[in-house]
Amino acid sequence: MKAITQDMYGGPEVLHLVDIERPEPLPTEVLVRVRAAGVNPVDAKTRAGSGVAGLLGEPPFVLGWDVSGVVEEVGHGVHTLAVGDEVYGMPWFPRAASAYAEYVTAPSRHFARKPANLSHTEAAAVPLAGLTAYQILTALAGVEKGQRVLIHAAGGGVGHLAVQFAKELGAYVVGTASAGKHDWLRGLGADELIDYHSTDLAAATADIDVVVDLVGSETTLSQSVAVIRPGGLLVAVPSGASPELIAKAAESGVRVAPFLVEPDGHALGEIARLIEDGAVRIEVEEVFALAAAADAHRRLETGRARGKLVLEVK
Repeated sequence: MKAITQDMYGGPEVLHLVDIERPEPLPTEVLVRVRAAGVNPVDAKTRAGSGVAGLLGEPPFVLGWDVSGVVEEVGHGVHTLAVGDEVYGMPWFPRAASAYAEYVTAPSRHFARKPANLSHTEAAAVPLAGLTAYQILTALAGVEKGQRVLIHAAGGGVGHLAVQFAKELGAYVVGTASAGKHDWLRGLGADELIDYHSTDLAAATADIDVVVDLVGSETTLSQSVAVIRPGGLLVAVPSGASPELIAKAAESGVRVAPFLVEPDGHALGEIARLIEDGAVRIEVEEVFALAAAADAHRRLETGRARGKLVLEVK
């Protein structure tokens, strides 16, 4: 099968197309013919030697976790999926799923049936970003109706889904994003938007119950603590928070929690229902051929993508 691999850590140029052996499903696993694979910031970080690179070992390896495709073979013991089912998922994370390829294998319960109203290209944009937003807002933060939720980088892959999930939970949603994304985010349900380029956060908002920080800089984390009410929660997503910042937050009565997403077929089923009901929309900004994975990473690393980037696997 065709796959994108790398022989060393480095920039996008280390990614190249190769022929490798197709995997075979073990008991309780399925073989999925990949139709599209999402591209996420963790992919670029891992390619460069950070992110979850330590869990993948030394190169060569195949990047990627977001998958949408068709079940081609089922292993012994699989009874939730059948050959021909259209599925999507984020298998194995943070271990290697090798999604930048024509086929992947993984436990059947790492997948769910693809939202019926999405193409494979659209569905491949959902799993990692969708599960991150959904697990934070439901399982970790337990967001309730009437709470004030601040989402940093609201216009990104995780952010634009977090806006919609928070609204579905009944929250008042404040987002930070560049001015050019404000009208779009209002259309997704954001109640209040702050241009981080020109506006001081503390002057623009206050009394926040939950902050979802998808930026991860010490500046953003510190500014977030200042606008959270006592008893509130700061979720530090990309790289956690320093002990100093956690201590400073505790002095203000603010709890800081790190977060790492995990595979969850059940949650993907819940997300699929929200998408099929029209409550949640996914934004795919650009689609690349599998062989152009390096170009997708270059686009990703500009930091200006609206929504998600996807690799199409034909």
